[in-house]
Amino acid sequence: MTEISNTNALLDACFQYFVLGIIQGITEFLPISSTAHLKAIPLIIGWEDPGLSATAVLQLGSIVAVIFYFKNDLKAILKGINLAVRRGQWREQHARLGIGIIIGTAPILIAGMSIKLLWNDFEQSFLRSIPFIGFISILMALLLALAEKSSRQVKNLSEISGKDGLVIGIGQILALIPGVSRAGITLTTALLYDWKREDAARFSFLIGIPAITFAGLSELKNSFSSQILLTNEALPILCGITSATVVSWIVIDWLLKYLQKNNTLIFIFYRLLFGLILLVWWWVQKSN
Repeated sequence: MTEISNTNALLDACFQYFVLGIIQGITEFLPISSTAHLKAIPLIIGWEDPGLSATAVLQLGSIVAVIFYFKNDLKAILKGINLAVRRGQWREQHARLGIGIIIGTAPILIAGMSIKLLWNDFEQSFLRSIPFIGFISILMALLLALAEKSSRQVKNLSEISGKDGLVIGIGQILALIPGVSRAGITLTTALLYDWKREDAARFSFLIGIPAITFAGLSELKNSFSSQILLTNEALPILCGITSATVVSWIVIDWLLKYLQKNNTLIFIFYRLLFGLILLVWWWVQKSN
């Protein structure tokens, strides 16, 4: 009877992480916040909060997808940086793109490490509360709407400079606030800085690779220490990473094609609705 019970528990855990991986894959690269959805959806449907460690490990699936999707771009960037170092060709397009990614990644790494070192109870802070996430979702929807309305959309990826990377990288710091969305704030910042939508999205994917990788790998230690990756729980995590990888790939491909001909209005409306649903749900739970 115990063996059956344990098997059922394992299957249930695999199913939950498989679903969480799908949520991660859909929301990581869309401007709607994966952190918010991985926090809110389990609570709404009656599951436990997976926590930051499990959430960050699931992000590894998204990392695998984005690296393989942009493998040719990454090869060209590494080749460009290599030529720049060896021959001083720092104005070459791919070298400038690589420098933009490096400069743009530095702010969020510094801010993230500072929070990890100085804010020990961040995971239990009010910033991860449902009402705060709901409010932030609405606020970011309005900011994205402002960016859509005001952007001239004249800049493309071939014109990137270190300054562009720094501006978007500073905006990316806000992604440390649950509900902001790393993809959302980088896309919003780029649009406010007059980038074309598709180029803004492509750079958002590329600049996200170091940040998401660092977050995922740094949390692996916490996952081991919190026994998340014990033998009987390794399979559920693997199920989650696998589903996150497959769905992330599909979403990346879809979003790039979608933004070639469409604006971000669908995401603005979704974030407004999602934020309102969270606030209403929180109010109902509080009233009961």
